Amino acid sequence: MVAVIGSGNDGLTHLSQPLGRWLAENGYSLINGGGSGVMAATAKAFCSVENRKGLVVGVIPSSSPCSSSAERGTHGSPPGYPNPHTEICIRTHLHLTGNMGKDIASRNHIIILSADKVIALPGGPGTRSEIELAIEYKKSLVLISPAGEWNCFADSATTVKTVQEAVEKF
Repeated sequence: MVAVIGSGNDGLTHLSQPLGRWLAENGYSLINGGGSGVMAATAKAFCSVENRKGLVVGVIPSSSPCSSSAERGTHGSPPGYPNPHTEICIRTHLHLTGNMGKDIASRNHIIILSADKVIALPGGPGTRSEIELAIEYKKSLVLISPAGEWNCFADSATTVKTVQEAVEKF
């Protein structure tokens, strides 16, 4: 299973579409956070491949903390989760995201630990936290960094500029 991580706002379709198709065509399953942006764009491209063997797994956050019985009674997913291309939803009680993505109450741990390999596209603080977790958990990690977004991690991970270069590292 391959985790594709990246912007939750921008689909970066010039990167996410060919990557999603390549993963599906080559028999992988895809895991991500089940939301919008890169998550939805990669999943949509993945699902467009006929006769694929893999599935799209989304690890869905909670819309609020679930620390008490009362909070658990109102548990739900945030608006837009899961995206329509998520085939298996793992709904969690974990609500922290973004710059809190390394906190123990973040689903990012599940996404990274469930993946055999991780591919990062450009993104923000949440993506950065997932990259840091992948490095700390010693996951196979490829960073697609067309404008040098992730060059700061070049000593810890494979950094490339294109999807083609990324898939050649598999």
